Amino acid sequence: MSDQKRLFLVDAYALIFRGYYAFIKNPRINSKGEDTSAIMGFMNSLLDVIKRERPDHLAVCFDKGGSADRVEMFEAYKANRDETPEGIKTAVPYIYEILKAMHIPIMVKEGYEADDVIGTLAKKAEKEGYQTFMVTPDKDFAQLVSENIFMYRPMFGGGYETWGIPEVQKKFEVTDPLQVIDYLGMMGDASDNIPGLPGVGPKTAKKFIAAYGSMEGLLANTHELKGKMKEKVEANGELGLLSKQLATIMLDVPVDFNEKDFEMSEPDIPKVTEIFQGLEFRRLIDNFLKTFSTEISTTQSAPKTATTKADVKTTPKEEKSAGEGQFSLFGASPSDSVQTETTSEYTRKTIDTTSHFYQSIAPGMATTLFVKNLLNQSSVCFDTETTGLNPLTAELVGIAFSWEAGKGFYIPFPQDKEDAQNLIEILRPFFENESIEKIGQNLKYDIKVLAKYNVDVKGKLFDTMLAHYLINPDMRHSMDVLAETYLNYTPVSITELIGKKGKNQLSMRDVPLEKQTEYAVEDADITLQLKEHFTTELGEANTQKLFDDIEVPLLRVLAAMELEGINLDTNFLHSLSADLEKDIATLEAKIYEAAGEEFNIASPKQLGIILFEKLNLVDKPKKTKTGQYKTGEDILSYLAKDHEIIRHIIEYRGLAKLKSTYVDALPLQVEEATGRVHTDYMQTVAATGRLSSNNPNLQNIPIRTERGRQVRKAFIPRNEDYTLLAADYSQIELRIIAALSQEETMIEAFKNGEDIHASTASKVFGVPISEVTRAQRSNAKTVNFGIIYGVSAFGLSNQTDLSRGEAKELIDTYYETYPKLKAYMSEQVDFARDHGYVKTVLDRRRYLKDINSANAIVRGAAERNAVNAPIQGSAADIIKIAMINIYNKLSHGNFKTKMLLQVHDELVFDVYKPELEAMKTLIKTEMENAFVMDVPLDVEVGIGADWLEAH
Repeated sequence: MSDQKRLFLVDAYALIFRGYYAFIKNPRINSKGEDTSAIMGFMNSLLDVIKRERPDHLAVCFDKGGSADRVEMFEAYKANRDETPEGIKTAVPYIYEILKAMHIPIMVKEGYEADDVIGTLAKKAEKEGYQTFMVTPDKDFAQLVSENIFMYRPMFGGGYETWGIPEVQKKFEVTDPLQVIDYLGMMGDASDNIPGLPGVGPKTAKKFIAAYGSMEGLLANTHELKGKMKEKVEANGELGLLSKQLATIMLDVPVDFNEKDFEMSEPDIPKVTEIFQGLEFRRLIDNFLKTFSTEISTTQSAPKTATTKADVKTTPKEEKSAGEGQFSLFGASPSDSVQTETTSEYTRKTIDTTSHFYQSIAPGMATTLFVKNLLNQSSVCFDTETTGLNPLTAELVGIAFSWEAGKGFYIPFPQDKEDAQNLIEILRPFFENESIEKIGQNLKYDIKVLAKYNVDVKGKLFDTMLAHYLINPDMRHSMDVLAETYLNYTPVSITELIGKKGKNQLSMRDVPLEKQTEYAVEDADITLQLKEHFTTELGEANTQKLFDDIEVPLLRVLAAMELEGINLDTNFLHSLSADLEKDIATLEAKIYEAAGEEFNIASPKQLGIILFEKLNLVDKPKKTKTGQYKTGEDILSYLAKDHEIIRHIIEYRGLAKLKSTYVDALPLQVEEATGRVHTDYMQTVAATGRLSSNNPNLQNIPIRTERGRQVRKAFIPRNEDYTLLAADYSQIELRIIAALSQEETMIEAFKNGEDIHASTASKVFGVPISEVTRAQRSNAKTVNFGIIYGVSAFGLSNQTDLSRGEAKELIDTYYETYPKLKAYMSEQVDFARDHGYVKTVLDRRRYLKDINSANAIVRGAAERNAVNAPIQGSAADIIKIAMINIYNKLSHGNFKTKMLLQVHDELVFDVYKPELEAMKTLIKTEMENAFVMDVPLDVEVGIGADWLEAH
C-alpha cells in the first residue's frame, strides 16, 4: 500500500470560488485595480496541497461550456445560477497561464463539467493501480469514492480531511457510496437547479435510502408511504429519476489517462515568478519558491490530514533523490536566495513547531523579582485570562506578559478574592506606570476586567485589533486570523483547552497550569509580534495619526461608558409589552379578515401564498431560488401604498420585532451585579468608522414610530439626583457634504441658520422660502438625505408621492441648483477609481474593490459608497473627537456627570443636577468645536427624566 502511486485531481472552479469568497470581506486589489482574490485563493490552496502531499501525479480540471447532456435532459439545469463574479472571470486566464508555467496539466473537455472529467480520470487511474484524491469540497464527488478513490476536502479554517468509504457511509448514512446519487436525486440540489422529490429533505432522503436502498426501490414501494408524502412521491416519480440522472457524475468523458502526462515536473520558475510579480503577489512568490526548494529535509513529513481510514496514505511520500527525477524538487535550486527550509516550515507554524520560552512565575520572591524586571521595560504586551467572556463578571485566572518575540511569562491568580487582590497590588505599579507602553489585542476587555480590581491601566496603548482595523477595515480582526495572515502561525485554539460551548465546557481555572501558560503566553507573544508588523503598516496606510489621536484614546472612553451602563425602568417595559401584545392581536385580526382565513403571518411561505396566489396582488410576483414567493421588506414596502393588508403586515412585523428584540429582551440584559444595562461598543465592525452597539444593540431602536420611541422612555437616570441629557448633531452629514463640496449656496444657508430643507425647496421649486409648502419641504428633505446615499428617481419615487418622472426632474433640478455638489461627487468617484479608496476628513480610508468593475450594478454600488463613505465616516470621526474631549474634561474636572451612550450622531449623559448648567455649556461647546469646517456644526441639547423626553 505504501508504494502505491497517487494521483491528485483538483476541481478548479470549486477552489477558485472558495478562494474568491474567502477574501470577500478583504479583497485583494493590486495597484492596477485588479481583483486578484480568486487567483491568490486558488494558488494558496494548490501550493498547500503540493506542500502537504507531495503528489506523484497531479492535474487541474476545469468546466467548459457546461454539461450539454444534462441541459438536453433538463433545460433548467443550473439555469438559476447567478452570473459568475467578474473577479473570477478575470482570474481564470491568469490561472491557466500560471498552471502552464508550472507544467501542471489542465484537463478540460468542451460540453462536460469538471466533475465528469475528474470522475472519468479517477476510474481510469484506479484501473492502472493508482490511489486518486479528488481535491474538492463538493459533496457530489462522494458517489465516486471507492477503495482507491478518495475525496480530499478543504476544511473551513484550514487543513484538509480525507473521505474514504467509511466517511461517506457515516456522512450520508449509506452502505455504498453509489447511493449518494440516490440521496442527491431524492433531495435535489438548489444550487444546480436539480428538482428532486418535492418535500424530501436530507433526513427524509436518508430514511428512504435506509428503507428502500435506492430511488428505484422507493418508487417500487410507494404503497408503504402515507398521506401527502405518498401523493408527492407517486406524482413526481419521473422527476425523481430525472434528478438522479442529473446528479450522476459521468464516467465516459473522452479524455485519456496517460500517466506520463500527469507526472509532477519542474516548473518554469522564472515565468511563474514573473506572473506573480505582475499580479503583485509578494508573499506568494516566497511561498512558491519555498514549495519548490530542493533543500528539503527528507525525514520530516507534513501534518497528517484528518481521516479515520488507517490504510489511506495521508502523509507525503519521502522525497526521491534528484537522480530518480520524480518530484525531488527538480534538480537545481530555483534561486540562490531561497533559504534552507524544513518541511514543517512549509505549513503554518504552531507552538509545537516553533522555538519558544514560556514560563509561569511562582508566588513570593519569584513574582517580586519578575515585577522588578517588568518595570524596567519600555513596552510590554499583556493578556488577561479570565473565567468568562463578560468582563463585568469574569474573574482573573492569570495574566501573561511578553516583551521579546518567542519569550514570555505567566502569573496565575489564586481563586481566593483577597489573595487575588493582594497579587494585583504587586502588579499595580506596572499597570499604572505611565512610561511603559501597554500592548494588547482588544485591550478594552482587559481594561474593563482590571477595573473590577480597581486598577487603572495608564501609559501609551497599542491595540493590534484597532491597528489592523485601520490598515484593512474590511477584513476580520481576530488574533487567530491576524496570526495566520501576517505571521503564518496558527495559535492554540481555546476549544483545545476548555472544549466547545455547552455544559461540558471547562473554566480556564480547570486547565492545568502548564497548558494555561502555553496558551496565554502564546497570545501575548503573537500579539507582540503583530504589533511590530502593524507599526510599519500604519505608517504606510497613512493612518498612524488616526490611530494615536482617535481610536486608541476612544478605547478608554468606551471602556468607561460600558462599565458605567445605564439605568432601565423594567416595570415600564413590562407594561409596554402588554400593550404591544394587544396591538399585535388587533393587527392579526385585521390581516386574517383581509385574507379571508387564518395563517402564520411570520411564515414567508404561507404569507406569499396568501398575497400572491389567493389575493393575487401582483401579476408576476418575484420568487426566491427555491421557488418561494419573496415577501421581504423591499417587496412589501413597494406594495404598501396600494394595499391595506400590506400596511397591516408591515406594522405587525415592526411591532413583533420591537417586542421581541427590545421590550421583552432588554429587562433580561440588566446586569445583576450593577442593576444596569451595559452595551458593548465595537470599534472594528463598520468600515465607515461608525461604532456598533451589541448586547444590547441600542443603535437600532426604531424612532420613526410612536411605539418605537416609547422604548427610549425606559432609559432613566441613576437616581433622583440625576437627569438625562441628550446632545444631538443637527444634520451633520449635510453640513459635511456642503463643506467638502464647497457648495456656497448650501454653506450660506447653514451659516445663516436657515432651515436647510426649506432653503433647498425654495431654490429647487423656485419659490420664496416663506411660501414653501410642507410637501415641497418634505420632498426636498428626502432628496437632501437621499443624495448622500445615491438615491435614484425610482428610489425617490418610492419614498415620496412623486411619480418617477417628477422624481427624475426634481433630482436634475437639485443638481443644477447645487452644481459643486454634483462635481464633488464625481471627483470622489474619480479619486476612488484611481486609488482604490476614499477617505474622511481625518484620512480614514474606505477601500472600494469594485469601483472599476465591468458589472454596472456592482460598480454603481461602489460609486455610491465612494460618495457616502467620506460623509458618514467624517461624521463618525467628528463625534469620536467630541467624545474624547468631553471625557477628558469630565475626568479632569472631577465631575459626577457621566457619558453613557453614543447612538449615531447623539450622545446621552447622566447629569448630576447641580452640574446641569455647566454641562449644557461644556457638552454643546465641545461637540460644536470638535472639528472646524466652513460650515458650523450645530448641536441640539435636551433634558429629561428619561431618554425620550431628553431627545
